[in-house]
Amino acid sequence: MTPVISVIMPVRNGAEWLGEAVASVRAQEFGDFEFLIVDDGSDDGTAGMLAEFADADHRIRILHQRPQGIVTALNNAIAAARAPYLARLDADDRAKPDRLRRQLAFMEAHEEIGLIGSAAEKIDAAGRVIGRLAPPTDGARLARALERNNPFIHSSVMMRAAAVRGLGGYRAAFRAAEDYDLWLRMSEAGGVANLADDLIQYRQHGSNLSRRDAIRQAFSVRLAQRSAAGRRTGAGDPAGNLTAPPDWWAAEAETSFYAADVGLYRLLDSDRPRGPRYIGAVQDRLFDLNHVERRLAQSRLQTMLREIDAPIGPLHLRILMLIAVLHPARALGFAWRGTSA
Repeated sequence: MTPVISVIMPVRNGAEWLGEAVASVRAQEFGDFEFLIVDDGSDDGTAGMLAEFADADHRIRILHQRPQGIVTALNNAIAAARAPYLARLDADDRAKPDRLRRQLAFMEAHEEIGLIGSAAEKIDAAGRVIGRLAPPTDGARLARALERNNPFIHSSVMMRAAAVRGLGGYRAAFRAAEDYDLWLRMSEAGGVANLADDLIQYRQHGSNLSRRDAIRQAFSVRLAQRSAAGRRTGAGDPAGNLTAPPDWWAAEAETSFYAADVGLYRLLDSDRPRGPRYIGAVQDRLFDLNHVERRLAQSRLQTMLREIDAPIGPLHLRILMLIAVLHPARALGFAWRGTSA
């Protein structure tokens, strides 16, 4: 028989916490689900664990793919899912026992809602509760937040499968913010909501984003917002033809719909040479930067200040001025120690 919910979980080398995540799904109060786990080419013992899980519970289906990343894994799971509802969970998080029951009841009572998330407890590597994530639940606040950043915890989301497929699923061009791009598109097609209760436990641990990944994520957020703005004008989706994450160093980036972001991200990019020519990109966008961009810009400017091999001059003062606007206390610290420190 067709299950009511398809739980989808991508995993790559997630053996450390995979058992806890799988156990939390198997322990759900609502049991009419299938559990699709996509192994993205793991080589740490994950595949063996998955085989054991599938033998122990007929609801678990394992999909294998060569390493292709989370977008391909999620889209493969969506294509294989048989249920009308999709529930996400990451392989290092845990679902509370009433999670599926509570979200399904809400979705069935609100046909206009295509996506529902929830609040979450934050846990550490050992599973101890260390805090809470409470995204907005009021409709107006949620809509305003969605314009600026991602107000959904990916692991907490339940979606209508037909709506996700109708939008083409996740898009590879928005790497590291592929969920945010999908939420924006789903909000345009129907209602979205968050439940105030903690229905999952979100694990915070040492495998955080690298600086390079953080820069890509911030860029993808901007890309998703510009793409959404284009759709709102009725001109169509300017990212519709993108099949891979854009290269902000490519010549064509300078004439693209995201051209206004190119100079800033060339400055932030730590893997390529950078010089004073890109400092103006921060100065021009100073009061338009979001919180993450401000933090990244501050860090990059501090590094540049240390790297300038020249007597203190106008360039030092210009960089200090920008740091002062981004983080006054940090700029005073640099001025006190001297830029040669």
